[in-house]
Amino acid sequence: MLCPRCAANQSDDVKFCTSCGANLQAVREAIDREPGKKFDLSDTWVAEMFMSGKAAELRKIEMERRLGITPEMKRYNEIKAGVIVSSVGIGLALFLFFFMQGIAHNVKPEDAEIISRIWLAGIIPFMVGLALIVNGLFISKKMNAALERDQKRTEPLEAGVSPRGLRPADTSEFIPANLSVTDQTTRHLEPSERKIT
Repeated sequence: MLCPRCAANQSDDVKFCTSCGANLQAVREAIDREPGKKFDLSDTWVAEMFMSGKAAELRKIEMERRLGITPEMKRYNEIKAGVIVSSVGIGLALFLFFFMQGIAHNVKPEDAEIISRIWLAGIIPFMVGLALIVNGLFISKKMNAALERDQKRTEPLEAGVSPRGLRPADTSEFIPANLSVTDQTTRHLEPSERKIT
């Protein structure tokens, strides 16, 4: 793609021009719009600023669907973020522990007691990361399963599996029927043994 601002040749996966910084993603979206479609302000990023909470959430879900971001991917990203934040918390606690131990030897004993406990601040990001991991492993997994069940339950017939016995109109395939008109109608007739006297 050629940048409309500086005419530099850019690859199709680049969002911004590497030469001048122009927003190539917006240019692609403008090009992809249907011809003859009028400009609609509600279709721009400005409209997102004025959306209600519910409308913004629906737009976010739609954008994630278009980008192919599945709930399972979001769950894995949450777990990954939890591991990173926990690791940062441990690193911060270790750094503060050793750094403050060095400082604590050069101050008054009553101040040294406070300074030597500052490393506990690293527990906060560690616990946040741990909460993200637990949420991603257990809670989000159950939420995703419930969401999938709801989607399957409310899925329209056209989107699901075709009903049994129905095939496309242009086929000559024989459809074996497991049920018939007389199926289960003779159930009450038991084989009777005749008594010979």
